[in-house]
Amino acid sequence: MRIERLIMQSSSPNAKYRIMADINMIPLIDVALVLLIIFMIMTPFLIRSQINLRLPTSRAVDPKVSRDKAVTVQVARDGALYADGQSVDSNSVERVLRNLLRDPQTTPLLVEADKDASFQYVVVVLDAAKRIGAAKLGVCVRKESKGGRR
Repeated sequence: MRIERLIMQSSSPNAKYRIMADINMIPLIDVALVLLIIFMIMTPFLIRSQINLRLPTSRAVDPKVSRDKAVTVQVARDGALYADGQSVDSNSVERVLRNLLRDPQTTPLLVEADKDASFQYVVVVLDAAKRIGAAKLGVCVRKESKGGRR
C-alpha cells in the first residue's frame, strides 16, 4: 500500500519529488572544457617529443644555460627546422627567430642539430641569428659516456 502511494505521488504533476527526465548538460560541458584545456597545454610537449634527434657527443658539456628561458631551434636529419617545436621553412628562419627572440642581446638561442644533419642547415640558423643580433648562441650536445662514443 505504501509503495503504491509513493508511485502515485511521484507520477502526479504536483508531486514534491518528480522523476527527472532531462539530462543536465552543465557537468558534461565542464568536463569537455577541462579536457580541451588539458589537450591545449599538452600539445606543445607532445610535438617536441616527436622530433627525434641524435645529438653529437662531447666530453666538455657546459649545462649553464637554462633551457626554460632559451629559444631552441632543432635541425633534423633530413634538414627540417623546428623553432620551439614549430616547423619552420629555411627561408623564414630569420623572421621566426626575430619574433621568438624578444631581446636578442639577453635571450639565449640553442641549436640542437642531429649528428647526421647537413651542416648547411646549421649555418642557415646561425646566419639568421647573427643577422638579428643574437648575442648568446649555444650548440646542444650530449655528454659522452665514460666508455667512449656511442
